[in-house]
Amino acid sequence: MTVTEGISYQKYGLKEVINASGKMTILGVSKVSDNVLAAQQFGGQHFFEMSDLVIQTGRHIAQLLEVEDAIVVSSASAGIAQSVAGIIGQGDLFHAYHPYTKKVSRREIIVPKGHNVDYGTPVEVMVGLGGGKIVEAGYANMCHAEHIEMMVTPETAAILYIKSHHTVQKSMLSVAEAAAIAKKYQLPLIVDAAAEEDLEKYTAEGANLVIYSGGKAIEGPTSGLVIGDATLIEWVRLQTKGIGRAMKVGKENILGFTTAIEDYIQNDSESGHAMKARLQPFLADLNTIAGIEATEEQDGAGRDIYRAKVAVNGPVTALEVVKQLKEGQLAIYTREYRANNGVIEFDIRAVNQYEMTQIVERLRSILNN
Repeated sequence: MTVTEGISYQKYGLKEVINASGKMTILGVSKVSDNVLAAQQFGGQHFFEMSDLVIQTGRHIAQLLEVEDAIVVSSASAGIAQSVAGIIGQGDLFHAYHPYTKKVSRREIIVPKGHNVDYGTPVEVMVGLGGGKIVEAGYANMCHAEHIEMMVTPETAAILYIKSHHTVQKSMLSVAEAAAIAKKYQLPLIVDAAAEEDLEKYTAEGANLVIYSGGKAIEGPTSGLVIGDATLIEWVRLQTKGIGRAMKVGKENILGFTTAIEDYIQNDSESGHAMKARLQPFLADLNTIAGIEATEEQDGAGRDIYRAKVAVNGPVTALEVVKQLKEGQLAIYTREYRANNGVIEFDIRAVNQYEMTQIVERLRSILNN
């Protein structure tokens, strides 16, 4: 028996999962390609001078993305914590060894109130881990440029902008507007763009550090990426001697993720047009089930992602449907953010045709019973 044959859902008593929720951390985020897997295998079976590997892969990624510098970290969350710590410490080795020292008081990180969300952990937890103190600007339903500006004090270390479907979308200032304020007050702007697909947009709009998840749009292994100004990246890199030690990324994932970026730039992700074409027969099949109505819907954050929006009209509630879909040896995960309002979304980016058929059959069984 090979190692691969010996690894199975049954061996560990695990459920098989159909991931119709999107590229979510709770499900392992993404599937990696054979090319990425080969790079991980090479990394896992060879030795490197790790400091040099981090620097050289960062330089290579920076050249690919036409930015000053880059660093691969263990996750987008680690990217937030290490970026905050790096900016607060400003390259000081004493600070790296004593990240919460009282000798450094400039720790305020301004965040639009509608961006201080829980994406699996609260944003403020990662900021706090980096030694920062969250200062919320604006209100839950709006944040304009002047709301950010009025919160700037001598203790402000940076402005943080979260680009995510989890955040408030309406009445929100843009990244470019936040960058203008940051430039006016000579503050760095950090943009957490974990699940975003555009690897060039936010640096072009003036962000000084931009953070991406390795396993989401880029479909790499569990990892993260921080790109931006060379001096700030150097400060982030110094955090490997501080809080970053607890978040270190392995050689296999550094090489796997670097390869994933190369592939992503060359091949790009599935287009919205292709996604809509795959959706049509799935929607038609869903609409043969009594008690639901399925329509096409674009991602709420405006990305070129299209999903099946399923309105549940009975005889069971959307919340009950979500619960039953996860039961049994084949668990089907959906986007359930609006289930309390009777709506379930199916993200098909990681769902093949056979799995769509399984989803339809399971829904038919739940609704018919």
